[in-house]
Amino acid sequence: MILYSTAVSGKVMNNIHAERIDMVLLDNIKNVYRKIAYAALRSERDPYDIKLITVTKTVGFKKIMEAVDLGLRVFGENRVQDAQEKISALASEVTDCVLEWHLIGHLQKNKAKTAVQLFDLIHSVDSVELAQEINRRAEKIGKIQKILIQVKLSGEETKHGISQNNLMDLVRRVTELENLRPEGLMTMPPFFESAELARPFFRQLRELRDQIQGKGYGLPELSMGMTNDFEIAVEEGATMVRVGTGIFSAAHRGERKYS
Repeated sequence: MILYSTAVSGKVMNNIHAERIDMVLLDNIKNVYRKIAYAALRSERDPYDIKLITVTKTVGFKKIMEAVDLGLRVFGENRVQDAQEKISALASEVTDCVLEWHLIGHLQKNKAKTAVQLFDLIHSVDSVELAQEINRRAEKIGKIQKILIQVKLSGEETKHGISQNNLMDLVRRVTELENLRPEGLMTMPPFFESAELARPFFRQLRELRDQIQGKGYGLPELSMGMTNDFEIAVEEGATMVRVGTGIFSAAHRGERKYS
């Protein structure tokens, strides 16, 4: 994680390769961290408690390398196949730091074997069958796979996730699997032009998490919020935000909307 003191103050870290600095990218990264920090402080939270997951869907190798040079260390991919190519390419180039990879998109059971080999955290477990397959694949390679349970809080057919009514049963079943480590919940609300309209969905996920923890299950993480609404998500308790466009798009350069 890039240091907040670096991101907020605008001081470039000493280990950045000057010839590879993209000033638009640097401005965007600083701006995202400012927004996270201010949103956290507004809700009386510690900014360091929120992890930025840099979404690299459609982003090429060169641009990801520039992001690494600027201090980003945690990356999220939507598709297993795309991630496999990027992770392999970066492994041979990045030798002075450890990168963390998250699968944030829907996972099919037939891709579970590769996903377990590639990802530190899988955000999108939404069924007992998928959890069992991930557990089986993790057991074969001697890995404890960290996961989040994806919850569907909207009526959109295009969204994946377990329903609220079936969530508690899935939590119980997942915690019984020896090679899985459930760490929290994830959701994707509908897209709204006004980010404030996403607030009830984020609040609902936090309340569900709190109810589950009240029953003795340790699920501290909340993965929620993307470029359009991550500030609201932080205010409602997000511990992980998934930002791609806000980092890699030139349209976000110099944006300073902190309220």
